[in-house]
Amino acid sequence: MSRAGTRLVSFAPILKHGTFPLDEILRLIVKFGTRGMSASVEIEFAANLSVPNTERREFCVLQLRPMVISHEGDELSIEDTDEARMICHSEQVLGDGVVGDIRDLVYVDIDRFDRAASKDVATEIGLFNQELLSTNTPYVLIGVGRWGSADPWLGIPVTWDQISGARVMVETGFKDLRVTPSQGTHFFQNLISFRIGYFTVNSDLKNEFLNWKWLAAQTPWTERKYSRHLRFDSPLTIKMNGRSNRGVILKPDGH
Repeated sequence: MSRAGTRLVSFAPILKHGTFPLDEILRLIVKFGTRGMSASVEIEFAANLSVPNTERREFCVLQLRPMVISHEGDELSIEDTDEARMICHSEQVLGDGVVGDIRDLVYVDIDRFDRAASKDVATEIGLFNQELLSTNTPYVLIGVGRWGSADPWLGIPVTWDQISGARVMVETGFKDLRVTPSQGTHFFQNLISFRIGYFTVNSDLKNEFLNWKWLAAQTPWTERKYSRHLRFDSPLTIKMNGRSNRGVILKPDGH
């Protein structure tokens, strides 16, 4: 701090003088994490080095997940997509590429949804997820409010095991309340790490929409009190442009 210039925090004293085996610990965690996940990993950690007694210093792993690496080459264009073919259009999308092998869609019915019953809705979604996972069937998941919200009045408080089979997730507002989207939380960072597309739809914006009327007109494969499961003869097409953060979900052929 005694010299002028940009302040820089570094691990130099630890790495150069060996006051704590940080590099050895990190190398070991990365080695086993990479082996366990069969992919490069990124980690978050914390260490308490302020204890005078070196034997009582602590190192803690906060989070370990697959590293997000895009495999897309040329930028995906969605500008020429016919709006009549769209189920959903968003300009707040996390994810990249085209998904064209999904025939199942699970959604929370906005006309039946009751915020006081959001925990029951989460249970219903978990049951659909179990059924689809048992047959290794990927699906698109659409809901209202925040997915994974800690506050059940602001969204649907699902846990990872209740949505783990979804390949694409869509989040939109309530009929009577606009909530801040969930992008940036650890919950959704993990979803993107596993290359699960995530759409936020703000119906107040001119170019964003979700076609609830079309969804309601489809005959359900199965349904519960607050949610429905649709299955189509031909697959949906999901396009996500990771550079512009735009994405669309297109109706199956013949619809």
